[in-house]
Amino acid sequence: MINAVFAPGQTATAAELTRAGLLLADETVSIDSTARFVPADEQGAARPIVISAGCRVGACAVLYGGVRLDQGSQIEERVIVGKPENGYAVGHVYPGAGADTVIGQGVTVRSGAIIYAGVEIGESTVVGHHTLLRSFVTVGEGTQLGHQLTVERATSIGNGVRCSPGSHITSSCVLADGVFLGAGVRTINDRELIWRDPEREPELVPPRFERGAKVGTGSTIMAGVVIGEHALVGAGSVVTRDIPAGATAYGVPARVRARSGIVGETA
Repeated sequence: MINAVFAPGQTATAAELTRAGLLLADETVSIDSTARFVPADEQGAARPIVISAGCRVGACAVLYGGVRLDQGSQIEERVIVGKPENGYAVGHVYPGAGADTVIGQGVTVRSGAIIYAGVEIGESTVVGHHTLLRSFVTVGEGTQLGHQLTVERATSIGNGVRCSPGSHITSSCVLADGVFLGAGVRTINDRELIWRDPEREPELVPPRFERGAKVGTGSTIMAGVVIGEHALVGAGSVVTRDIPAGATAYGVPARVRARSGIVGETA
């Protein structure tokens, strides 16, 4: 960590940051003149920003201290990367502290996306237009995150995952390799909907999607549910219980319709 030469939240141009020794950019990078940099977090700690060979930073993009763009990554117009969390959420107050934020080799972040501090994105992944990745989300390699997607804090997304547009992935969800979520999927991690109750702490239990699971458009996955390996959930389902590996389930509530050749079995 470097002693701050900028005030907390103060923006700077690429030239100003380079002179301060806080921007380490390869000579082959392309940085739009309207892009801005925020090296110091709300606690006054400044972190360098690293931009590797072949990267592009588009118009009006904002990069915060601690961001590292690996070779060939593309940050499109009006993207925000590395923003520190500041304020109350899920029983905690976040103080605006920065963190290392890694955008892997060959990643494309489409215009309007917002990526918070501490996120790590694996190589060749695409983040869609206006998608939000909250603090400390991890995303694997070769994954496709559709536009207007919300991924809450500390979620883990594997390799080769496809999340279609307009879905909400709740805090601390796990999506294993090869998972497919259709458009408008909703996930829930609170069984009792407790919000700022001074006498009760919420028991947050996020859903889990095992390797190769597929969930159809418009489905809702309730707290603590496990969608088994290579299971298939039909569109518009409300899943209140675990779905076994390899099973096909659909309905409200979802019931297993096929599992090991058995038809009509209840989940």
